[in-house]
Amino acid sequence: MDRLSDREREVLTLIARGMCNSEIAGELFLSQATVKTHVARLLRKLGLRDRTQAVVAAYDLGIVRPRSTVDTSGQVLLAWA
Repeated sequence: MDRLSDREREVLTLIARGMCNSEIAGELFLSQATVKTHVARLLRKLGLRDRTQAVVAAYDLGIVRPRSTVDTSGQVLLAWA
């Protein structure tokens, strides 16, 4: 994980939260091309082949974690930290 730049970690976090490149670009005030470059670099650095593996890695590395909450009806709702 130390191999990733701070920006690559940010992008990985947003990928794990389900954002697409255009959403990430808007959130971080970057061009979509720059986001694509960050995605490609983080995949390469972590030895991953796609965004799905990146999401799994983000959870495995503790970058994001599921957080369950219970609503008033007793149903468990999933949210992301």
